[in-house]
Amino acid sequence: MKKLNMMIALLVIASVVLAACTPPATEAPTQAPAPTEAPTEAPTAAPTEPPVVEPTAADCPKAEVFCVGLVTDVGKINDKSFNQSAWEGVLQSQTDGVADIVQYIETTDAKDYAKNIGTFGDAGFDVIVTVGFALGEATVAAATTYPDVNFIGVDQFQAAEADGVAGLNFPEDQAGFLVGALAASMSKSHKIGAVCGTDVVPPVWRFGEGYKAGAAYADGMNGTTTEVFVVYHSDVGFDKTFTDPEWGAQTATSMMDNGADAIFGCGGITGNGAITAAAQAGSYAIGVDTDQYLTLPEAAPRMLSSAMKLITPGVAELIAAAKDGSITYGNVFGHAGYAPFHDVAGEVPAEVSAMMETLNAALLDGSVKTEVPPVKP
Repeated sequence: MKKLNMMIALLVIASVVLAACTPPATEAPTQAPAPTEAPTEAPTAAPTEPPVVEPTAADCPKAEVFCVGLVTDVGKINDKSFNQSAWEGVLQSQTDGVADIVQYIETTDAKDYAKNIGTFGDAGFDVIVTVGFALGEATVAAATTYPDVNFIGVDQFQAAEADGVAGLNFPEDQAGFLVGALAASMSKSHKIGAVCGTDVVPPVWRFGEGYKAGAAYADGMNGTTTEVFVVYHSDVGFDKTFTDPEWGAQTATSMMDNGADAIFGCGGITGNGAITAAAQAGSYAIGVDTDQYLTLPEAAPRMLSSAMKLITPGVAELIAAAKDGSITYGNVFGHAGYAPFHDVAGEVPAEVSAMMETLNAALLDGSVKTEVPPVKP
């Protein structure tokens, strides 16, 4: 639905739109090449190197033009993890013929959340996707300012339903549980680790705690005792916690020095540093959010699995619902799972593979529960 007073507003904001379309390169809504997509998340049909699309926000107020903008948390659109998976969902909506114009803004400073969201709102975009827990407050506020825009907040759980905002959430504890059980079952040293972003973010905390719970569950089945190292990067701000691959690599190396032979990275680029270090050391690497075997080639040869949130199809489906008017506000829940074993499949015993399939089904039907609460106590 377009704003009723848009014709008047267009006369007033003509010059403003031009300015909004040409901000500094680090914040400009930009069409990017489609990143590699995991088959389990419905790969996009976009070309490898699509032409760069200049900002065309002036067309977005037109009723026949459906525009989708995405605002990242501090991080990059090509982080090979969380932000990238959400952007691929936006690209998928364009490939499916739902969206006509898709653009993004990479946030470099948390204080710019509202400004970046407002860039799309002022330009008449129909849907604005905001990525990450930290943007929750700014997203709800923007929904009041732009009541004719549909907002999709990825990883933004709502204690009370916010009109205009669909919060796309996932059972991260289940995904973490699965790879924790796998790591414990595959570890020869009976020591495994997880290098995570800040535990202030509930989804990150659920990943880490699910990982520990899954290892304990596997120990109960296998008659083993596994020591689990889980470290959260919580002593820095949001501008650093997910973008610190050096710290991730150092932390993973410390865990391996203490005997860990499987490392789970759950913290964007920080986690990528950890699992890359693990793979280079010959340990098992476990990715997060998407099937990182397909997005992190430097770690792929030792990628045991990934704790997956099916972000790409979840975002694409909500964008389609926004266009056809069937979108519902409040909390919407997507699915989680684990990625294939790929190059190390020959190292995974048949009984472990069977255990994973059974455990995944049990988590889905509720017969096994992680016992991880929604938020950190």
